[in-house]
Parts: sequence; C-alpha cells; structure tokens
Amino acid sequence: MDAIRGRVPTKAKHWWRLTLLAALLYSLLLFNRPDPTTRTLPGADGSNFAKVKARCQYLARKAGPPSDFHERVHSDRYVPGTRATLITNAKIWTGNHDGTEVVHGDILLDRGIIVAAGRVQNSTIQYYKDIDIIDVHGSWVTPGIVDMHSHVGDSPSPELNGAADDNSEKGPIQGWLRSLDGLNTHDDSYSLSISGGVTTALVLPGSANAIGGQAFAIKLRKTNERSPTSLLLEPPYTINNSFPDYNAPPRWRHLKQACGENPSDVYSMTRMDTMWAFREAYNKARQIKEAQDAFCTKVLDGEHKNLGQFPDDLKWEALVDVLRGKVKVHTHCYEAVDLDDLMRLSNEFKFPIAAVHHASEAYLVPEVLKSGYGHPPAVALFATDARYKREAYRSSEFAPRILAENGFSVAMKSDHPVQNSRYLLYEAQQAFYYGLPDNLALASVISTPARILGLDHRIGHIKEGWDADIVIWDSHPLALGATPSQVFIDGIPQLKLAHMVMKPGSFQAVPKVPNFDKEAAAAVEYEGLPPLGTTKAPSAHVLFTNVNSLVYRDDGDIHEVALASTSGLGIVLVRDGVVECSGAEARCTDALLAAPSVEIIDLKGGSISPALVSFGSPLGTEEIASEDSTNDGLVYDPFISKVPDIVGGDQTLIRAVDGLAFGTRNALLAYRAGVTSAITAPSHAAFYGGLGTAFSLCASHKLQDGAVIQEIAGVHVSIRHFENGPSVSTQIATLRRLLLESPGGETGHWFKEAAQGAIPLVVEAHSADIIATLILLKKEVEQTRAVTVQLTITGASEAHVLAAELGQAGVGVILNPARPFPTLWEDRRILPGPPLTEHSAISKLLAHNVTVGIGVLESWDARNARFDLAWAALEAGGQISRKQAIALASSNVEKLLMGSVSSARTSDLVATQGGDLFEMSSKVVAIISPRQRSVELLL
Repeated sequence: MDAIRGRVPTKAKHWWRLTLLAALLYSLLLFNRPDPTTRTLPGADGSNFAKVKARCQYLARKAGPPSDFHERVHSDRYVPGTRATLITNAKIWTGNHDGTEVVHGDILLDRGIIVAAGRVQNSTIQYYKDIDIIDVHGSWVTPGIVDMHSHVGDSPSPELNGAADDNSEKGPIQGWLRSLDGLNTHDDSYSLSISGGVTTALVLPGSANAIGGQAFAIKLRKTNERSPTSLLLEPPYTINNSFPDYNAPPRWRHLKQACGENPSDVYSMTRMDTMWAFREAYNKARQIKEAQDAFCTKVLDGEHKNLGQFPDDLKWEALVDVLRGKVKVHTHCYEAVDLDDLMRLSNEFKFPIAAVHHASEAYLVPEVLKSGYGHPPAVALFATDARYKREAYRSSEFAPRILAENGFSVAMKSDHPVQNSRYLLYEAQQAFYYGLPDNLALASVISTPARILGLDHRIGHIKEGWDADIVIWDSHPLALGATPSQVFIDGIPQLKLAHMVMKPGSFQAVPKVPNFDKEAAAAVEYEGLPPLGTTKAPSAHVLFTNVNSLVYRDDGDIHEVALASTSGLGIVLVRDGVVECSGAEARCTDALLAAPSVEIIDLKGGSISPALVSFGSPLGTEEIASEDSTNDGLVYDPFISKVPDIVGGDQTLIRAVDGLAFGTRNALLAYRAGVTSAITAPSHAAFYGGLGTAFSLCASHKLQDGAVIQEIAGVHVSIRHFENGPSVSTQIATLRRLLLESPGGETGHWFKEAAQGAIPLVVEAHSADIIATLILLKKEVEQTRAVTVQLTITGASEAHVLAAELGQAGVGVILNPARPFPTLWEDRRILPGPPLTEHSAISKLLAHNVTVGIGVLESWDARNARFDLAWAALEAGGQISRKQAIALASSNVEKLLMGSVSSARTSDLVATQGGDLFEMSSKVVAIISPRQRSVELLL
C-alpha cells in the first residue's frame, strides 16, 4: 500500500542506496576524470548504447523545424490570457512570392500565432466570445521587421561603464562565447525599436574577434519573466543542457565571425594571422568531427565494445556544428581580399556562409561570392553609411540593387546601436530609392532576413500558423517616414497609445523613384569610386522648363512661388547663376529673345529650392574617419594636456579653416544631393573646440573663388560628461571666466567677441541640466556686459525639456542628430516623436519660437539632409510648413552659426527633376550658383 501511494518502505530505501553506490563506483572505474572543458557521455556498452546511438543519429540530422510545425495550435511564446485580435480591412503585404503578394482582407491572431489571413470566415470569428477587432480602413499591414545584425542588449543604451558585453579581448578565437550571456534587459532601445516596427533581432557578438561567439535571435517585447532567456526565439536546445533530447530535430544556431581590420587592430594581427587563426580553429573542429564520425560509424554498425568516450570538447562543439551544417555563419567582412579569403576558408572546411555583413565591396566581386561552399552567402548592408574606415571607402548606395541583379539575397541591417534600429525601415527605403525593386526592398528587412536566419517558418510572413508578429502602418512602408500605428509581437499589442499624424493620400502607394541606371553602372566601372565632378552649363542662360514651384531665399526669409497653373507648369530662366525670370513662358519672352543661346533642362514637374547647409560632422576636415592621414585630427585641449608653447600655449584657439580639405567624396556626394555648403568646427575630444568655418562643397581647393564662404563661423566649445575629463561645473566655470574676464591671446579675443554678441557662441550640450545652466550663464553675461549674447546649443538631446525657457532667452538650437537616440546618460530624456509622443523635439521647440536647425554626426550622412527635412515636416503633421522645414537646414543654420544669413545674390539653388526636394520621386539635376556665376549640371 505504501509503495502504491508513492512512499518507499525502509528496506527498499537501503536497496536503492546500495544500487546508487554501485552505479557510482562502476562509473568511476569505467571512465577517466574528464578535462573540465570536455563533455563526455558514457561509453556505448550495455544500457547506454541506445543513448549513444541516438546521439550519433542526431549528428546527421539536418537543422530546421519539425515537419508538423504548422500544425501547432499555439506558439511556444504564447502568454496565457492574451486576447485574440481580428484586424480587418487591411492591405496585407504577406512577404510571400519574393514580396510581390498583396492581399486585401483580414488577419486573425490568437494564442501567439496567425490563425487566419486573407478572407476570415464569419463562423471562425463567431467562435470567439471575447476578441478585439481593429478596423484599419485600408492601411498597410506587414509582418514584423527583422534586424539580422544587431547588438541590442549586448551594447545597451544609454551607454554606461560595465554595461557593454559585445566584444571579448581574450583572444581572436572565441567560438564558445554566447551573446545571450551578456544580454541586458534594461536597454532603452527595445521599446524604441518596437516603435519602428522591429519585432525580432539577431544579437551578434562584436567584431573584435575572428570568431566572436554564438549569436541569438530574440523577440523585443518585454516578458513577465524579465529575463534574457525569455526573449529568445527558437534557441538551440543546448543553451540550458549540454545533452539535449536527441529525438527532437536540431534548431539552427548562429555564429559571428569577422575578418579584416577589426580583429587585426584589436590583436595587432595581419590578415594572414587572422586567416591562420581561422584555419587552426576549424582544423581542430574538423579533427573532433572526424573522430566523432569514426566513433559513430562503429556505433551505427552495432559495435558495443571498447568504444571509450564520445569524442567531444565543449569549447569546440559550436565549430563542430558549423562543419556539420547546423550553424548559420555570419561574417563581418568588407573588402575583396577578405571576401576571397572567406570563400576559400568555406571551401577548405566545407561549410556554407549564411551571410556576409557590411560587405562594402561585395557588389564588385559577385563571382567571388558565388564560389563559396554550398551556396552563395546573403549580403547584409547599410544603405548609405560608408567611408568611415578604409574598408568602407568603396561602399556604394547602389550595392543592394547590383547584388540583387546578380541573384544575391540582400538584407538591410542596423548594426544597432551604430544605426538606430528603430529606423531600419529607412535603410530599406534608401535602398529602394537607389534602385532596389520595391518588393525586394521591403523583403530586405522582413522576409529575406527571416529566411537567412532559418526562421522563415515562423516569422517574416503573414500566413496561417506563423507567429503573430504584425505591424500596422500609417502609410506604405516604403514611403518616407512610415510609422507604425500598432505593433504586435506574439499577438500582444506593444503600443499603448499611438500618436499618429495625417499623411497625404499619395503616401499610401508605392513611391515613385528616379532612374539611377547610369550611376549604378559607373559604380561598378570605376570600382566604387566613380567621378563626382559636375559640368558647367555651356551657356550663360539656362532655361528650366516644366517647373512646379520655385522656392528662394531673400533677406533671411524663404519665399515660395507656385508656378503650376491651369495652362501647365512654369519656367525659370537663369542667367549667370541668378534667376532672371520665372512664371509662364510668356512672361519671359523678352529675356529669352535677348539671350544669344539657351541651355534647356526639363524638370518634369520638379522644383527649384534653396540649397542646404550641413553642420555637426567633420565634413571638409576628414576623408576617412578612422584613418589619421586622411583627416585633420583633434585639437589640443588644455584640460587634457599642455598646449605646446610653440602653438601659443593655453591662449591658442584653433581655426577649422586651416585644416580644410576640399574634394572629399562625402562633400561631393552631399553636393550632388543638394547640400552645397557646410559649417565645420575643429574636431575636439573635450571642452575646447575652436573657431568654425563655412565653406563650399564644390570647390576643388581653398584658393578658388567662393571656396571659403566665411572664415570664422562661431566660437565652439563642448560641455559634456567627458570620460576622465573635467567636471561639468569646472567646464562651466571655465566658460564663465572666458566670457567675463577675457584673458589674453587669441582665446581671450574671440571669447570677448562672443561675450559682446559679435559672434555666435556655439556650445555642444545634451543634458537639460547643462542647458539650463548655460541659459543662466547667458543672462549673467548679458547683465554684466549689457549686450545680447548669440548662444546656440548643438546636440541638444534634452533641449525640448526647456523649450519655453530657450524661446524666452533667445537661445537657438541645432538638433544633432535630427532624430534623437539615448546614446549616453545625458541623452536619455529624448522626445522620440510619433508614435511614442505627440510632438517631436523639432516641433516642440518651434512651437516655443526657438530658432531650430538640424545637423548630422557623421560626414557620410550629410547627403541625406533633404530626407531629414522631409521626415521632420511629416512628423509634425502640418505644424511645420515647407518653408520652415527648408530653413532647418539652410538659413537657420547660417543664422545660428554665422550670425547672419546669405543674401539671395549669394545663395545657391537646387533644381530637382520629377518632384520637389522632399519627394522620393525627385533627383537633383543642377545647382544654380550665384557665387560661381554658373549652373552646375549633374545630368
């Protein structure tokens, strides 16, 4: 009776103890003590033979889902109590058929999966007594965005000492490390990325190592468990057990590798060293694999005796799985030399590469990539982020399209937090703008990465049985500024209150984009370095026809003239770089008759607008950011080290104009995108900046007329929490002394000029607390000197907190970047904008009469100013006019940094074909330059 109830009688207890003791002694006699890094299974004799045989059979089994996966009735990530949801009247981009399938209908979500998609029967709906119904009124709906290259959690934001866990410095080969073990659940990026439609991310180790370790796919939603493990999406069974159930089908694993500069720099190795490290590691893995295969051959042949231990080593088991084809290998690899090395490595050890990441030269060597073992790798790219190091110098915005034309799977990625993954969709939009077909562009951040990760049986598609990761958009996802109105992860809505703005009806269709065939061909022909110069119009008179609107600057204001009428579009006649006549053709008859010859350019419904001004990056003082020989370098700072007497000691203030370099590729690309001038400050590491300068981006050298627009453009300093630098209070005290006491030397002279309001004082500051102190300091100086100080705050992540106070104090703000991110602690109180907040920082500051400009952090990004402005206007939902938006990156920037604005007679204009400056349908075809007395053609 006791035994039936589950209790063990006293005599039986003694018997079980003896049995356990005998088993323990048997194990000790049979096996040697293993190395602590070695996994062992019992030998194949006796009762353990079945387990050993199961393991051997498991080794040969392919990774992937079980054949009955889609028969599941709920997701393994289902949260009990989650309400069912019916989304009705949707335009559904399903992700099927290479992203070409669009279905008009409904989607039913329940128990963490998609129960039905397309036409949902009433009988199915009536089954649910408690269901949420969302009528989206024809809105676009897609699967959740998949970021296949992210460091979210492992490199968390805000960045704090001890929080980053993405790189190991223990050696070049670290295949046994796991990104999961460093996953921080308090990263502010999770909710921000979800608000951009991102639902899944592959968290990779960093790229400091040749083999950095194992990567893991996660869902971004918060879980009740609040643990890293609970975020995992279909993890390998070995994460919690070295000996999983061998009857279950193996799941895909992921490994991060890197070649080229990164491991070479960290470990002072050459490429030769790195490739040897790879070969040595995989040779070790091959030896283990071959020993396992020999062992299992005997087991599967039925041999029981004298087999010994199963050959295994915990440190190398991941690489053994690579050789068995159970691991998706992701390799950070840029240049042709590295890609060639990698393909040879894959052939030598017979394992496929799932994807090459960054891969800036992949589009130049498609045949090299096709030579890899098994199948060509997919390619994971940035859209326009380039030239930040030598390896990325030949990057091209046309790479996604060129690779797709060569049959490669292309995925756009964030490398979060390098790029804010909240805006991963923007990478796809840019790839589309430069020629990647719309279906592949949208697939590049949804279904393509899902397939590359081996997870397309559950994410990346809207199908019955797939995970309920769904995004409802306010416009077509490829329309600039597309914003989620709701995001579901595992069927759970993620946006508690979505703040949406009205978009034009045209934003519901796939945007039209220009033709870049010629430019894409040139990118290949010139191996990534096509000529970027312009051609002067052969005639002094240039006639622009079919012009929709003319926007121009005059006395610091921006004016807009609509040229379209019932009789058609208008014309603009330019003479020697100055607009001579505009409107209907009849109005300009006399001027046209007087012109000896006329160059005619058809804008096809385009526009002429003020040229843009870039600020915030080292544009003009660097070519390749990480190459010392290609940039001006950092100025001396008395807080960090003594300034040499030969320079003038601590009384010296460095001028950016002295370090200008003209003809850089970033400058020329920006010019071709309608950004014709820039204001740059000396690059600095702490408090002291120096004297900024304004210059032309099209000039070939400094001595050319108009190359330097204004030699001195503001006195620049930074007040931030610098690592190992002076305290914020020390920096404020220093600035107070410089403004009120005016010490000697050049420093004293220029700070006195700033204190007297003769030149803008430009202070990089992000924290609202620091900005508040600067407002008080401005008032103190003004009361002491009885003047008005021109104070401009740049960076300004938290400036919106003091919008009213900044407006009252007459302090201008340049937001840099235009779309904020909580990079550091002093940036954490950002105003993210829709859908998380009603206002963006730009709209809130403008509402309080603050003069606002926008900037960029890196030189490559200067070219994207026009899209930044369009995005700012869209987010404001009509609160920012087109004229105000253009001012954000033109006259406002000049006013805030130069103290005045250029006149109409010295301001460049930009001619766009096929649309205005803000539209994705447009392409810059000419720059109208009064300074150069010419029209520069980009056709």
